[in-house]
Amino acid sequence: MKSFFEGIEYLFVNILFAPLDFLRSLELSSWFAANTINWIFMIICASAMVYWIKQLKIFEDAGTEKQDTTAHSFLK
Repeated sequence: MKSFFEGIEYLFVNILFAPLDFLRSLELSSWFAANTINWIFMIICASAMVYWIKQLKIFEDAGTEKQDTTAHSFLK
């Protein structure tokens, strides 16, 4: 049973966390390069938010947005 858990340790420490170890060592030389993944996620989230707000505006202008406060039973 001990070898099973050592195998799990090897998988996570030496294989799955290897990219994160690389980013940790990269931070010493370039902070921006090490945080590239964070910048990519922020760009994706910002573009999704802009798209969502544009879609809300389209439905608001078309008049199909339901503004009834009784849409949920707990709001009555």
